[in-house]
Amino acid sequence: MTDQKAWPRLRVADWTDTRDTLHMWTQIVGKIRLAHAPLLNHWWQVTLYISPRGFTTSAIPYGSGAFDIEFDFVDHVLRIRGSDGASRQVKLEPISVADFYAQTMGALDDLGISARFQTRPNEVDPSIPFAEDHQHNTYDAEAAHLFWRQLLQANRVMGEFRARFVGKCSPVHLFWGALDLACTRFSGRSAPPHPGG
Repeated sequence: MTDQKAWPRLRVADWTDTRDTLHMWTQIVGKIRLAHAPLLNHWWQVTLYISPRGFTTSAIPYGSGAFDIEFDFVDHVLRIRGSDGASRQVKLEPISVADFYAQTMGALDDLGISARFQTRPNEVDPSIPFAEDHQHNTYDAEAAHLFWRQLLQANRVMGEFRARFVGKCSPVHLFWGALDLACTRFSGRSAPPHPGG
């Protein structure tokens, strides 16, 4: 694969509406993970991870088993898989956040998975409740695929960068609050006092 194909070009202006819709969809999935994953320092239990096909929650404990949720940007489906072998899918297509929310929660119900969480997005203004958000309803499959491929390459580079550090370091992960890929290294030194006291 050539470098040009490995690092696809996608300008923000070319997919703003899809990006905004996808951001809200990732908030729904992230909050499902938040509802079940045990608390970790720095909120690392709520993040998503780059997978060979998209973004994944990784295994989420539930009862005596587990489930995971993956945005698949190759087949353009949201896959929900249980450790009991059951699975459901939600098509990734031009639908509103409200419809995506209803379909995703319906798929969880079909699998016997309960998820209670604050049903409005974080870190955005306005924060429209998921069930009422008909404003965000765009999905350009090619743009979503290109975005994932960009993050796949960034994840690879950040993982290499992370591997060379011997101190405390976060995994490379996708925070759904702001839809940003991050990796944090810790020096071990005390942080400066917070200006707010």
